[in-house]
Amino acid sequence: MKISIFGLGYVGAVSLACLSRDGHEVIGVDIDSAKLDLIMAGKTPVVEEGMVDLMALAAASGRVTVTTDAQEAVLASELSLVCVGTPSAANGSQDQGAILRLAEEMGLAIAAKSTPHIVVFRSTLVPGTVEEVLRPIIETKSGKKDGEGFFLCFQPEFLREGSSIRDYDKPPFTVVGANHAFPSERLRELFGRLPCRFIETSVRSAEMMKYCCNNFHALKITFANETARICDALGVDAFEVMDLVCQDTQLNISAAYLKPGFAFGGSCLPKDLRATTYLAKMHDVELPMLGGIMQSNRNHLDLALRKLLALGKRKIGFVGLSFKTGTDDLRESPLVTLAEQLIGKGMQLAIYDPEVHLARLLGANRSFIEQHLPHIGRMMRAEIDAVIAESEVLVIGLAGQEIADTLARSCRSEQVLLDLVRLPNRAVIPARVEGLCW
Repeated sequence: MKISIFGLGYVGAVSLACLSRDGHEVIGVDIDSAKLDLIMAGKTPVVEEGMVDLMALAAASGRVTVTTDAQEAVLASELSLVCVGTPSAANGSQDQGAILRLAEEMGLAIAAKSTPHIVVFRSTLVPGTVEEVLRPIIETKSGKKDGEGFFLCFQPEFLREGSSIRDYDKPPFTVVGANHAFPSERLRELFGRLPCRFIETSVRSAEMMKYCCNNFHALKITFANETARICDALGVDAFEVMDLVCQDTQLNISAAYLKPGFAFGGSCLPKDLRATTYLAKMHDVELPMLGGIMQSNRNHLDLALRKLLALGKRKIGFVGLSFKTGTDDLRESPLVTLAEQLIGKGMQLAIYDPEVHLARLLGANRSFIEQHLPHIGRMMRAEIDAVIAESEVLVIGLAGQEIADTLARSCRSEQVLLDLVRLPNRAVIPARVEGLCW
């Protein structure tokens, strides 16, 4: 292909060298002419393992040209990779000045093209930027429409400084956010040979997942470092502990617990977090990330309470009361806390949970429910249909196909469902279904 690359920092320079190596004709575009001179001399503008040899090979191939003229590059290529910087502004927001100026120049160039041009944004962008900010600029300047005279898409990059070439050749996956099939097909031709999954998604999801990935990486680093600090205070080998943690690929290093849902609870997570933060205080160790988890969890529960109160309904039914589906454990269940708060606001509750049988509750489980919902017996119903029949609002805290089918069969159009488990059949439930934050 004939490809133009805008911005020749780490991502742009590595992409230029690798695409040239793979046989494509590449035009490098940057406002810094010194970078362009280095590339044409076969030298690398960035310090990166393997780039000295690769850039020398690119310059000698005859497949690389460079320019400071954005319009010239667009007119001479069929696809543009945009890799310009989006640094932080002084207030923490994203400085989009460079990419906004580039969008205007690209729009003017696209106006002069007779064939549709594909613009692939690889710069990290705040979700909504491509569709709400950049697309209107390019449409205005070009006089053409996205999907007709040009195509916009977003393809996040996963190149780490120090191992960029290896990461380019073996990424975890290739993600393309696009609104049309044509740019996806062309990018599959370009990157489909890589030994990874090629995933198509929406533009906004692709923009957001880049932030999510980087935030998760920062979270993991901070988790390991906070663990090391408390381990040091307790005389424990942090490397040994983290090595053991990473041996668990069912729960720890896996997709487990990585789906949006309701607040966590139960007899383990809350008490162990509290014990950890208490130990840290006793040893004068600061753990701000771990120390903030319980507050964040409370904020999630508060969100559910606000959404329910905003509905202005008094008769509320709970489908589920234990801290998760398939157990009768009520200890520190966020659903119990939510029910307790609603009762305090004067709401009338009806509760169904097939696993919770008051007569069989023992020990700490019984003590917890007697302390928080002492009159729960009057609220419990033996059948889910009874709860549905007498409620204006239903709080769904139980997952499972049987529950979903019953809701589809028995709910009424005037009812509202607050879905805390992501029901699989929301479209066929006659009531108005609202998620917690989805």
